[in-house]
Amino acid sequence: MNYATQVKKLLDLTIKEQASDLHLSTENSPTLRITGRLVPLVKFAQLGPADTQGLAFGLMTDLQRVRLSEKKEVDFSYNFEGKARFRVNVFFQRGDISVSLRLIPVAIRTLEELNLPPILHEFTRSTQGFVLITGPSGHGKSTTLAALIDEVNRTRSDHIITIEDPIEYIFKDDRAIIDQREVYQDTLSFARALRSTFRQDPDVIMVGEMRDPETMSTAITAAETGHLVFATLHTNSASQTIHRIVDSFVASQQNQIRAQLSGSLLGIVSQRLIPSIKGGLIPACEIMFSSAAVSNLIRENKIHELPLVIETSAEAGMISLNRALSNLVKAKEIILENALSYSLNPAELRKLAR
Repeated sequence: MNYATQVKKLLDLTIKEQASDLHLSTENSPTLRITGRLVPLVKFAQLGPADTQGLAFGLMTDLQRVRLSEKKEVDFSYNFEGKARFRVNVFFQRGDISVSLRLIPVAIRTLEELNLPPILHEFTRSTQGFVLITGPSGHGKSTTLAALIDEVNRTRSDHIITIEDPIEYIFKDDRAIIDQREVYQDTLSFARALRSTFRQDPDVIMVGEMRDPETMSTAITAAETGHLVFATLHTNSASQTIHRIVDSFVASQQNQIRAQLSGSLLGIVSQRLIPSIKGGLIPACEIMFSSAAVSNLIRENKIHELPLVIETSAEAGMISLNRALSNLVKAKEIILENALSYSLNPAELRKLAR
């Protein structure tokens, strides 16, 4: 098998079919994920161990191959002939190599093009504070984050620093200056890069992922000290996000973190991508903005009351996930069965959708 030719065919097909992901693993044909479903490419033969290794190595540099051998998995981004970028994870399973590739379009889409709520523009107009984009893996957090950062880039004369692993979307300086730092290539860790930003005169900081308490603490401090900070977390709701951050710290530090969060948080967006009746995927978002009530509940550790504040603060632009799902069902954008499968409270959603 000519692995270079095979890789090119598979990546071209991923772009043509508008798939979100391409999976390569032994004893399976190459497989695409299209609108959330796995679709085997049965015209291609099943892959053997030599095939997955050959295809993986065709994407990798010598340094990445060494890191794979040492760490048993490696993340990197791959620029495919200027047509698209892919976020790639190569890993071992049962002693053989597997590859997962996530398609990253070259063009950064706007909030309108992504069908996201217009109220999210408010986050790009702030000069200080902490904005979190959350949701399960594969539900568009990075794409939403890129749209917000690029809006700042187009509308403000700011210095933006991004810290990513790996770099996904490539930003082109417009009114802003953007420095993109990749973990392991440009810096040793998220926490180290984030600490260094205090000496790099940023206005806006984007943290691709908050993986440890040190990164979380430094991000919150950056938001407190006059920076606009955007970050992502793999959580399912605003209240779960607050719990995740606070619970990452030892008990003696939790009151301080709650106090810092209550003062610096601008808002949390928790999003899902739902199969649309018209084809493709459409986002449903829970949106929580900071308010006096939200800040008090965080400070006083009454996080369980946040959903009620969100549900009763529509005039402030907030919306619960169930309300967003119900609105999409009523607008005939998605079917109720799909909405229920993404809801955290299906019984409540059934009532709302009547």
